Amino acid sequence: MRVQLFLFWGFLLAACALVAAVIVVLYQTGSGAQVAASQSHATRACEDIATRYAKSVPAAAADTPQVDLLRVLLHVVLLEVPQVEGGVWRASSGMLAYAYPTYEGSSAKVDVPAAEEPLIVQTAREAAGAARPTVNLVRGSREVLIVAACPLAAHPGTAVWTMTRAHSGAIAAQKSLRIGIAVLALLVVASGAWLGWMLLRGLRQVRQLESAFANAQEDTVPRLERTGIRELDRIVDGFNGYGVRLQDARARLKEAMAQRHRDLRLTALGRMTASVAHEIRNPIAAMRLKAENALAAPPARHADALAAMVTQIDRLEGLVQSLLALVQPLHLQPRRVALGDWLRERLETAGPAAQARGVRLAWHGDVSGEAVFDPVHAARAIDNLLDNAVRHAPDGGEVVLSAAVDAARCCCTLTVEDDGPGVPEALRPQLFEPFATGRADGNGLGLALAREVALAHGGDLHYAPRHADGSGGARFILELPWRAS
Repeated sequence: MRVQLFLFWGFLLAACALVAAVIVVLYQTGSGAQVAASQSHATRACEDIATRYAKSVPAAAADTPQVDLLRVLLHVVLLEVPQVEGGVWRASSGMLAYAYPTYEGSSAKVDVPAAEEPLIVQTAREAAGAARPTVNLVRGSREVLIVAACPLAAHPGTAVWTMTRAHSGAIAAQKSLRIGIAVLALLVVASGAWLGWMLLRGLRQVRQLESAFANAQEDTVPRLERTGIRELDRIVDGFNGYGVRLQDARARLKEAMAQRHRDLRLTALGRMTASVAHEIRNPIAAMRLKAENALAAPPARHADALAAMVTQIDRLEGLVQSLLALVQPLHLQPRRVALGDWLRERLETAGPAAQARGVRLAWHGDVSGEAVFDPVHAARAIDNLLDNAVRHAPDGGEVVLSAAVDAARCCCTLTVEDDGPGVPEALRPQLFEPFATGRADGNGLGLALAREVALAHGGDLHYAPRHADGSGGARFILELPWRAS
C-alpha cells in the first residue's frame, strides 16, 4: 500500500510538472508569436517605404532626398499598419521626416519619441552603414520595443526606420503565471499529503484490526472497536454482527447436540427394555432351578448350588452396573493428558486378559504429545474397546492401540485394531446399540458405553475394516475433540 501511495504521489507531481511545462510553453509561444508578428509588421513597412521610394527616385538622382515624397510614403504605408510609427534619418542631417498616422491620441503626433531616439539613430546608422535592413529588439517588463531600419540606395547614409511596441498580455502576466504554477504545485503537494494521511490512517486502523484478530482467544470471535472511518466501520459492524450470530448459532448447536444425545439415550433405552428383561430373566431362572434342586438334594450338594447362584448374581450385578453407566449422564472434566503415560496405563490394564489368551499388545504413532479430554471416561471407553479386541483376536494374535493428535482441528484420534475375523456385515448397522453382540458370553454394552463417551466429548466412534478389501480384522476409531462447541 505504501509503495502504491508513493507511486500515486509521484504521478501527481509528474502531472503537476507536465501541466506547468505546458503552461510555460503556451506562454512563451504566445509571447514569441506576438513579438514575431510585430517585428514582421515593422520590417515589412520599412521595406515597403524603401521600395516605393526607390521606384519613384532613380539611383542617379540628386544626393538630396526628396523629403516631401518620403513624408507622403510614410503616411500612406504606415496608415495600413496600426501602431507602427516611422521616419527618415540621414547621417549628415539627422531626422528628415516622421509620421505616426495611426496614433490614438487626441492630436497628431509629429515628434520623434525622445526616449527611443538613441535606439532609432543607432539602428538607422547600422542599416545605412551595412547597406542592408537591420532590426533591434529591446525587451522590457511589460513590452518589447522593435525598431527596423532599411537603407535608401539612392542616398548613401540615409535610412528609413519604423518602430512598434509588442504589448503582450502574456508578458504582463509573468507574475500571475509564476503564482499560478506555485499554487498548482502547492495544491498537488497538499492533495498528495492529504491522501497519504488518509491512507496511512486507514493502514493504522487495519493494523489495529489485525492485532485484534491475532490476540483473540482460540474459541471466541473478537468484538472489534469502531475506527472512525466510515468504510472500515461498515466492515467492523458487519463482522461484529456476524460474531453475535455465530455465538447464537454455537449455543443453538450445543443445545441441539445435547438434545440429540438425550434422544439417542431415550431411543436406546426404549430398544433395550426387552433385552434387559431377557438378560435378567435368564439368571433368575437359573438361580431358581439351582435353588429348587438344592432343596430336593442332600445338604452336601447345597454348596455347589450356592456357588452357581453367586455366579449368576455377579452376572446380574455386572449387568446393572453397565446399565447404570449407560443411562446416567456423563459429567466430563477435561484436562491436558500426557498421551504416552495414559496409553501405557490402558495397555497395562488390558495386559492380564491378553496374556491369558496369548494375545500381543502393541502401540503405534507419536504418543509424545498432549491432548485435552476427560481421562477417566475416555479410559472406560478405551478399556472396553481393548477388552472387545482381545476377546475377538485369535490365540497368538495382535491388538494395536494407536494415537494421533491434529493440532489444527484440536482433535485426538485413538484407534484400536485386532486381527480377528472382523464384525459381520449383518451386525454392523446395530453395532453400537445396547445388547447388540456377536458373542454368546457378551451383553453388547461395551461398545455402547464407548460411543456414549465419544458423543459426550462432541466426537464420534465408528468402525472400519482393518484391511481395505475387508478380508479380516476390525478397527474402531474414537475421535475426541476438545473444542467441540
